[in-house]
Order: sequence, then C-alpha cells, then structure tokens
Amino acid sequence: MEVLVVGAGVVGLAVARALALRGHEVVVAEAAEAIGTGVSARNSEVIHGGMYYPAGSLRAKHCVAGARMLYRLCASHGIGHRACGKLIVATTDAEAGTIAAIRDRGVENGVEGLELLDAAQARRLEPNISCTAALLSPQTGIVDSHGLMLALQGELEDRGGAIALHTPVTGLARKAGRWVAIFGGATAGEYPCDAVVNAASLDAQTLAAHTDGYPAERVPRRVLARGNYFGFTGKAAFGRLIYPAPVEGGLGTHLTLDLAGRMRFGPDVEWIDAIDYRVDPSRGDAFYAAIRRYWPGLPDGSLVADYAGIRPKLTGPGEPAADFRVDGPAEHGLPGLVHLFGIESPGLTASLSLAEDVADRLAA
Repeated sequence: MEVLVVGAGVVGLAVARALALRGHEVVVAEAAEAIGTGVSARNSEVIHGGMYYPAGSLRAKHCVAGARMLYRLCASHGIGHRACGKLIVATTDAEAGTIAAIRDRGVENGVEGLELLDAAQARRLEPNISCTAALLSPQTGIVDSHGLMLALQGELEDRGGAIALHTPVTGLARKAGRWVAIFGGATAGEYPCDAVVNAASLDAQTLAAHTDGYPAERVPRRVLARGNYFGFTGKAAFGRLIYPAPVEGGLGTHLTLDLAGRMRFGPDVEWIDAIDYRVDPSRGDAFYAAIRRYWPGLPDGSLVADYAGIRPKLTGPGEPAADFRVDGPAEHGLPGLVHLFGIESPGLTASLSLAEDVADRLAA
C-alpha cells in the first residue's frame, strides 16, 4: 500500500515509521523546510505518565502505552532522555483533594509508581519546595524531542520511506478508487496514493475541509492556545519536574528541566486567534506569582522570555478538555483516510502508540 502522511512532526513521523515497518511504501509531505518545526519543536519535552486524563480516553490509553514504548525506543536507539520523576504539588486543602483524585485516575489508567506524599516527604526529595502535599510520579521524564524525530526519520528512510520538504498539501481528491494529494507552492502537482494520514496538527482542519467527500460537519473547530515559556538564569534548584495542580486549559505553570539540567517554566495558557509565536516579556510578571506558590525562593529578575508553543485544541475557555480525535474509515466511511485532530499534550508521549492505532485503522 502506498501511503502519504501529511506533516513531519513527531506524530506524523511516528505514523510514517509504523507504516513503513509494516511494509508499506510511505512518503511524508511537510510544508516547512525541515522536520519538526511546529508544535513538536515548541513544547516541554516531557514524557508524561498518563494520570491526568479520563479513564478510557484516547489520551489516557496512548499516553500510558506510548510512554513505555518511548522509553524502550530511547534506550535501544541512544536517544537522549531521563526518567527524572515529577512532583505534582498542592498548596491548599482543595488542591490536595485534586492531586489525590489525579492519583486515583492514574492508578485506574495503569500508571505505575504513583505515591501521595505529605509536605515533609516532599521536602526530603526537593528541599526548596513549598507545599501541603504532593503526588510523586517516578515514571515521568524528559526526552530530546529532536533526537527522537531524527531517529524516527532514520527508521522510516531505512525502510524505503521518504520525506518531501517544502511540500504543502492543499487538498485531497478521490479519483479512480485512489486518493490524489494536491500540492501547492513550488512543488505544485499531484500525487496518487492508496491511503492518506492527515497529521498536519495546526493545519489539520484546513486539509480536512479540502478533502473530497469528507463531511463538512465532521471538521471540528480549531482553538488556539499559546503557551509561553520563561527560562531561569540561575543554578537549578530542583532535580525533578515540579507541577502545580492543573488549571483551566492546561497543567499550570510548571518547572521543567532540559537534559543539561537547566530549569525553565511554562507553559501558561493564552487564548489567541491566529498563529503567533512571539512571547510578551510582560507575561513574566504573572509567572513569578504562580511559581512562588510552590517555590517562594524564586529570585526577582531571574526569568527571561524564552519561547512559545501553540496547542491545537478542540475546545475553548470554560469548556471540558476534548480527547484526541482519530477519524478513520470506521468513523467517516471513506477508505484509506485518517484525520488526526486535537493532538496536543500528551501527543509527544503518545506518538508511538497513536501511530500503531492509525496503522491498525488503515489495515482494518
């Protein structure tokens, strides 16, 4: 089967690799000049445990399974990663109830090693922390996302797959029982294939709306939420990731580490109308207050604007978070077509498991 995957982010590359490993001929079309320049390049690089998401949801299923697959791939392919662990901290009695519920949900989802700690136990692990209780997730970690994507690209190409850069797909037509991808820009032309996977992330809805025969009512609205990150200029004060109790639209302004041990904070949640990656330095004022709830010792003037990412959400402010949406032939009735919508966090962690799901749906 000849398959076109649209989008060379981590999910698109994982899908392409999975299909190539099953013996299919795979081409990945990417509009940008390189792989992984969009959502996949602008996140926390966290390997999530899977305790936040409702039991039975695609986010829960693929996060838990995907984390295990990701750790195995990193170990076997020499991809930079570290299972540094995470503390989700409560600073009020209400938040203590929230993190207890997160623990229960995580246990239901099959997350291993979760442990509720009191304040003294948390401080023994992280002396600089201030909290009333905490949830320890020892399986949470960090990964070199670019190294991961290069490894996925390498395996794809080893199996005969290819990536076409500067190749925007503007539409999908159905001709003589096959799909025909319509390319725009300098690569204008057509490409016939047996199946298409739309992993275009922020542009997934646009491509779905230009897919022959795909019902317009099935195209979900796209909601954009920018997440701003600020770097810390001093020496790292923590050895684990530190997350507050979740907030509307995200997981709160948390502390993450890179593989060199440097600390950064974010993302916040900024609802926007158009794709724009600029970081407003004045948003750092709110960061100080949020961080000092769990790290009172944060020095004045120690945060600098770093970068921003954009979450491809399906729901907006005040609405319950939507699940991943994997729209395959069984859902929409068109053969050889899978649209992926709303693949935000934990999309990086879930990517390998999601890829197997997509490959299974095309094979059904």
